[in-house]
Amino acid sequence: MKKLIFLLLIFCYLSINGQNNNPVFPGWYADPEGIVFDNQYWIYPTFSAPYDEQVFFDAFSSPDLVNWTKHEKVIDTATIKWAKRAVWAPSIIKKENKYYLFFGANDIQSDEELGGIGVAIADYPEGPYKDHLGKPLIGKFYNGAQPIDQFCFRDKNGQYYLYYGGWGHCNVAKLNDDFTGFVPFKDGTIFKEVTPEGYVEGPFMFIKDGKYYFMWSEGGWTGPDYSVAYAIADSPLGPFKRIDKILQQDKDIATGAGHHSVIKHPKDDDYYIIYHRRPLTETDGNSRETCIDVMEFDSNGHIKPVKITNEGVAAHPLK
Repeated sequence: MKKLIFLLLIFCYLSINGQNNNPVFPGWYADPEGIVFDNQYWIYPTFSAPYDEQVFFDAFSSPDLVNWTKHEKVIDTATIKWAKRAVWAPSIIKKENKYYLFFGANDIQSDEELGGIGVAIADYPEGPYKDHLGKPLIGKFYNGAQPIDQFCFRDKNGQYYLYYGGWGHCNVAKLNDDFTGFVPFKDGTIFKEVTPEGYVEGPFMFIKDGKYYFMWSEGGWTGPDYSVAYAIADSPLGPFKRIDKILQQDKDIATGAGHHSVIKHPKDDDYYIIYHRRPLTETDGNSRETCIDVMEFDSNGHIKPVKITNEGVAAHPLK
């Protein structure tokens, strides 16, 4: 009887405090891009399934990081005619009241195949999105980087960059004003390699206290060693010297924790890391769930190791 009362008290405590919020929504979803638009948090993940079934994106919105609304099929291959399968790793940004959704498609293995990184456009964050170009924005291999895992970053001077790359190589390019192509760097190159030590895929960038925090995933996405590391630089072009690994599996919680993004609450200094992981009960590589945990910094500005949890984060409204 005492044990039952104790368990009931724990349940009540967790319910009152809004805990056990990981995963943040049901279903197998990976590669989550988190962002704030107006008074809503948004997450755009990969639908985690066999490649031939990855033909759409769902999106999720929340006023507080806890209560999420699903927006089904904000984009699919019926709209993007050249994309057939393996639609991956959405990255979204707002520019001049338009929403641009970057994505990888078709998992191309050579320059002879159709696919790569595309971009879609919409008037609202939930879409509907339409193909911006009618063809890939990047459809070839440059500097050895497979054209996948794109991340669009706005620098403090207003310049937009696209970081991307699989197969252990990361490129950066300067987007032009309407996101239909790229502007050369001063040396005439379009795609500049910025690969740090240990990089595998999944680049992400943010600015804090005037410094550029560049993050990426290491290890194999189907294995338990998938993880996230980072560097700090004075420029969006690096050089990016690896500092440490900050997100990885916890054998008591989940494995394969990686391919992340970061949200900062716009009114305070709270940071959250959004990532996918694999439950301990699962062995299928596609059994990945989206989770959120707190990300903190030490007095030197270094990112502290993230503790992955089942509790997740408490509600933090934007209004």
